[in-house]
Amino acid sequence: MALNNVIRRAASRVVPLAIRASAASQRYLHHHHGAACPCCAAVTQPSLNFFPRVFPSVAHHYSTKPKSDESLVRVIKSEIQCAIDTQEEDEVEVPEGFPFKIEDHPGQQTITLLRDYNGESISVEVHMPDISGEEDENEKDDDGDAQDDEQGSQSCIPLVVRVSKQNGPSLEFTCTAYADEIAIDSLSIKDPNTSEEQVAYEGPDFGDLDENLQKSFHKFLEIRGIKPSTTNFLHEYMINKDSREYVAWLENLQKFVEA
Repeated sequence: MALNNVIRRAASRVVPLAIRASAASQRYLHHHHGAACPCCAAVTQPSLNFFPRVFPSVAHHYSTKPKSDESLVRVIKSEIQCAIDTQEEDEVEVPEGFPFKIEDHPGQQTITLLRDYNGESISVEVHMPDISGEEDENEKDDDGDAQDDEQGSQSCIPLVVRVSKQNGPSLEFTCTAYADEIAIDSLSIKDPNTSEEQVAYEGPDFGDLDENLQKSFHKFLEIRGIKPSTTNFLHEYMINKDSREYVAWLENLQKFVEA
């Protein structure tokens, strides 16, 4: 009995020492090697084997942009530089004595000209140049060939001219400006007191008016600054604006692809 008591007391002292020694060994390995021995880790921490491994190479693959996007960005940058070089060559200056104030807002395809003349407010909405070279099927000679039409193959700019008087109606001209020539396509009277539900009489086609009346309206616009010297400058200005807007559009495309 006395021998058994001695053995139990010795065992009670040895087991806690063994547990503390194992814990100290684990702390030593973590401190000096950053992780426990793989064999020990498998025995003492079997639950770690159930956590999935993360492969950095796979994660990196999914975060990288496709090569096709990189190629697209290079092409866009090249196109931007080409457009900028062309734009610098076509820089347009407003001529001295130009009678209108120009309102040009980036991102819009039109500009607005403003002017006051003898109590009238004049505004001109100028659109981008248009190249109209399509054949008119109604204009053919006896052999079936289209007749030569100089206006049909040259660049032109559409205009909307509004001449207003204070608290009164306004005249609205729809025009097409060619080189050294302005054609009036339509003429209408706009009454601010007329509701949108009412359908106003807009008059006959401008081309159906008496020839002398047509010439008088051309003179009416010329006196107010709508003349070939003005529209020829506007043609160059709008070509330059088209180039500037194209560059801005390409830059927005580049930002989207790179984001």
